[in-house]
Amino acid sequence: MADQSDVRRIALSLPETHEEEDRFAFSVLNKGKYKAFVWVWLERIEPKKARVPRPDVIAVRVPSEGEKDMYLASDADRFFTEPHYNGFPAILVRLPAIEMDELEDLITDAWCCQAPRALVKE
Repeated sequence: MADQSDVRRIALSLPETHEEEDRFAFSVLNKGKYKAFVWVWLERIEPKKARVPRPDVIAVRVPSEGEKDMYLASDADRFFTEPHYNGFPAILVRLPAIEMDELEDLITDAWCCQAPRALVKE
């Protein structure tokens, strides 16, 4: 069973990864800007109220809407989305339901989506 400490360990093992100070999120420097690739899901519990962090769910960047659809169709117990992410290439992942090797692959692929091409080639 994966948790946020596993996400942190995997994300920070990737080159030039930065952890946000004010929330659970990781990004990589690309052309002078930090590009997020994995972050905690903020759930809307009550309409018109602030979203609430869910430490058992992360949002993970994916390469395309097509790949997003593939993940969503593959296993609804592990992967899901919400209207907030419509049209955006990211999936929501239930950490307790995912195997460690798959989590590592997801985070690494997400990093590759946002990292500079030269850094990915290294």
